[in-house]
Amino acid sequence: MAAAAAPLPTLPLLLFLLTFLSAASASPHISAVISQSGLDFVKDLLVSRAAEAIVPLEVPDIERSVSIPVIGTVDMVASGIVLHGVAVDDSTVAVGDDGIVVAASLSSVNLTMGWSYSYSAWVVTISDSGNASIQVDGMDVGISMGMKNQNGSLKLFVTECGCNMKSLDISLNGGASWFYQGFVDGFSNHIRSSVENAITKKIMEGASKLDSFLGSLPKKIDVDSIAAMNVTFVSDPLFKSSSVEFDIDGLFIPSDKTAVSRHMHFRGVKYVPPLGSSSKMLWISLDEDVFNSVSALYFKAGSLQRMVDKIPDQLFLNTASWRFLIPRLYQKYPNDDMLLNISATSPPSVRINVGRIDAAVDLDVTVNVLDFDEIVPVACISVSVTVSGAAVVSGNNLAGRVELDYFSFTLMWSKVGKLHTFIVQRVMQILLKKLFVPYVNSYLKRGFPLPIIKGFSISDAYILTSQSRIIVSSDVAFIGGHTPYLSQ
Repeated sequence: MAAAAAPLPTLPLLLFLLTFLSAASASPHISAVISQSGLDFVKDLLVSRAAEAIVPLEVPDIERSVSIPVIGTVDMVASGIVLHGVAVDDSTVAVGDDGIVVAASLSSVNLTMGWSYSYSAWVVTISDSGNASIQVDGMDVGISMGMKNQNGSLKLFVTECGCNMKSLDISLNGGASWFYQGFVDGFSNHIRSSVENAITKKIMEGASKLDSFLGSLPKKIDVDSIAAMNVTFVSDPLFKSSSVEFDIDGLFIPSDKTAVSRHMHFRGVKYVPPLGSSSKMLWISLDEDVFNSVSALYFKAGSLQRMVDKIPDQLFLNTASWRFLIPRLYQKYPNDDMLLNISATSPPSVRINVGRIDAAVDLDVTVNVLDFDEIVPVACISVSVTVSGAAVVSGNNLAGRVELDYFSFTLMWSKVGKLHTFIVQRVMQILLKKLFVPYVNSYLKRGFPLPIIKGFSISDAYILTSQSRIIVSSDVAFIGGHTPYLSQ
């Protein structure tokens, strides 16, 4: 038998932490590691589904001619051999230098079959038939699999696969007593090898389907009509003593889609605790370049520019609210509504450090007045803003929130008189806290999808920050419904 392994398709899950593939890149920006507890989760799920999928299993008919004392040569046939049920007693998964080995021990295996025989006695042909039940007291099955990066996708290959049946008990119904022992002696080993070969073939078929499944995974994750995450594998999986690591590109690229539904699940949000648990199933590490790539993409697309006419404190968008701070504005445009044109002048920059996430952005804020339905610019201020934030996991998405840390400004021009530094500072502080930060947080709350295969859900997630990286550690649950291969 092959050196330990698992019956059936066991790798699609090993990828629940991974992504949906794409074209290869030079270096990884996202790394995903399945720990031993994650491998055990995958193994338990796949082995249980393998046991369900393997039955009923039909075994080819067996024909033999057996020489029996006194009787002579008897032609015997075992037909309609069907494996009806298996019970998994134990299973294991281990990681070697070149792949994964999954093995399962089956405590009981039940088969039924039909039997018949015929022989010639002088000029008369004597025949009989009946049915039989077969009880197998224990069976070991296993498969060893490796994976390689093939043009940005994962290629699965089987290195060993086998099945070993232990003791076999055949109970025949009908027929003459002399026939029983001859049949058992003549057919036990053949039934054993036929069943072992049929199960091995079934496992290999499952591995082939798994390879096709991996090859059909999407090559990017669309976020919206502008951005998509490139989830191309950039190297072969790294097999360690108790984990498997997958490295993907992870940077954002232009999307060729119109608005796309991302199957977001906004459940309870869990903010960063000081430490995660080493027993978590899945660890996903994202480099700060991932976040800087998406900010550059949105900036290039012109999406970091907004004309704002509604804010939570709507009164601030009326000149009456500014009559004491900027009297000339109110005198010139009494009780007029205001619009703010906020534009990033360069892509926001994200920096991640131990226990801290910072971002900086340069903005031009043009203040406009709606005067008799005409938009009139009255002032422009250049602002450099620094915020600090926390990452959160919401469903299968990585989201966040920020708070204002610091800002500096320069008055570019004004049509409502010279504005004193104190006035501009006060105005900008109100605008940034009441408008800019809530507006940014409304977008960060949506987040973007983590590289998780549909049909699986992150649970009990924690977030750590290290030098230039965010690390998400979590458990994973199988929710079904989106992964046809695993639902078969």
